[in-house]
Amino acid sequence: MADSTQTAPGPYFAGHGTKPYRAFVLAVLLLVYTFNFIDRVAIDILQEQIKTEFGLLDSQLGLLKGLAFALLYTLIGIPLARLAERANRVTILSVCVGLWSAFTALCGVAANFTQLIAARVGVGIGEAGCTPPAQSIIADYFPTDRRATALSIYSMGIHFGAMIAAIGGAWIATNFGWRVTFLALGVPGLLLAIIVKLVVREPPRVASAAVATPSFSATLKMLTSKPAFWHMALGGAITSFVGYGVGGFNIPFLIRVHGLTLLQASLTTGVLLGTFAAFGTFLSGFLADRMSKRHPNALGWLPALGLLVAMPLYLSAYLMPTLQLMLIPVVIGVVGHYFYLGPMYTVASSVVAPNMRATTIAILLFVVNLIGYALGPPFVGAVSDMMANNVLAAQNLTVDICRHPSADQAVACAAGQAKGLQYAMMIGVCFFVWAAIHFLMVGRTLKRDTVS
Repeated sequence: MADSTQTAPGPYFAGHGTKPYRAFVLAVLLLVYTFNFIDRVAIDILQEQIKTEFGLLDSQLGLLKGLAFALLYTLIGIPLARLAERANRVTILSVCVGLWSAFTALCGVAANFTQLIAARVGVGIGEAGCTPPAQSIIADYFPTDRRATALSIYSMGIHFGAMIAAIGGAWIATNFGWRVTFLALGVPGLLLAIIVKLVVREPPRVASAAVATPSFSATLKMLTSKPAFWHMALGGAITSFVGYGVGGFNIPFLIRVHGLTLLQASLTTGVLLGTFAAFGTFLSGFLADRMSKRHPNALGWLPALGLLVAMPLYLSAYLMPTLQLMLIPVVIGVVGHYFYLGPMYTVASSVVAPNMRATTIAILLFVVNLIGYALGPPFVGAVSDMMANNVLAAQNLTVDICRHPSADQAVACAAGQAKGLQYAMMIGVCFFVWAAIHFLMVGRTLKRDTVS
C-alpha cells in the first residue's frame, strides 16, 4: 500500500506526531534492532562450542560469521529498501523480524556445518529488511536537529543486543549447549514481529518536492555527486571490517589467551565492553547534533578522532599479560571506536532528498557490510590460522592437525592457536588508520553535499 507524503517547508523538518509517541516509536525500533543483533551475534558467543563439535578452523568460523551471513544480507538489502520507498515500512519490518527469528531458531537444529551455513544465510536475508525501513521511519518522525541523536539511540541496539546475547546466550550455552541457545534466542522474535505491526504507525513520508519515488539509478546517480557520502561509507566499511573481524573473535581471544570460561568471556565482552560501546555510540550523535552548527565538519572528524584514539589503546590491550591490565585501555578504546555510527547514518540521511533515504541507507549498508561483515571475519580467521601455523611449525604441528589433537598435542595446539589469534587481531586493528583518513575527507564536501 502506498504511503501518504507531506512536504517539508525547506531543509528543516519539525518532526511528525507528538514527542511522547515519537519516543515510543524510537523505543520499539531500538528493541527491534536489539533483537536484530541478539540473533546476529549469537554465533560469536557460541563459536567455540560449534568449533569443537564440528572440528572447524578459525577460517571456517570466519566464513560462518561473515560471508555466509553477509552476502545475501547485502544484496537483498537494496531491493527491500526500494520496496520500503513505496510500500508500508512497518509491514516490511515486522515480516523481516519474523523471518530472521525463525532462521535463528533453525540454526539450533543444524546437523552439520553446511546446514548451519544455510540457516545463517536465512538470518541474513531476514535482517536485510531491518535498518533501511527503520531508519527511514525515524527520519520521518524526528526533527532535523534531533536526527543524529535519534539514530544514535537506535544504533545502541547493536550493543544492547550484544549484551543480552552475552548474558542470556552464554548462560544457556553453558548449561544447555549451543543448540538450545539458538532456539531460545530466536523464538521470542516471532512475538516481537507481531507487536511491531500492531503498535507502530506508518508515518507520512516527508518529501521536499515531488511525491514520486526516484528510481534506483536516479538515487545512485545522485550519490555519485556526493563525495561526503562515499568517504563516510568507506570509512564505516573499514571500521566495520575491524569491528566484525576483530570484535567477532573477542570471546575466543579471552578464552584462549586469558583462560576465561565461555560465560566469563561473554560477560566481559557483552556487558562491560558493550556498555562502553553503547555510551560511545550515543555520545557521538549527541555531540554531533550540538557541535554541527558551529563546526559543520564534526560529523567527519569526530569518528576519525575516535579511531585514532582507539587504535593504540586496542594494540596495547591485546599485549597485556593479565585481563585486569587489558581492560583499562580496551574500555576507553571502545568508546572512541563507536564514535562513527551516529554520524555515518546522519550523513547518509542528509545528503539526499527524504524520498531517497531508504535506498541510500541500503546502498550504505551494501558497501559497509560487503567490506566489513563479509570480509572482516574471514580475513581475521584466515590470518589467525596462518599465524598459528607459523607458531605451531616449531612443534611439527598445523592448525589442521589441531582440529582433533591428541592428549600430547593439546597444550601446544592451544598455545599456538592463542598466539595466532592474538597476532591476527593486532593486524586487524591497524586498519583504523585507513578508515580515519576517509572520515577526515568527509568534511571537504559535507556542507555542499547536505540537502535535507
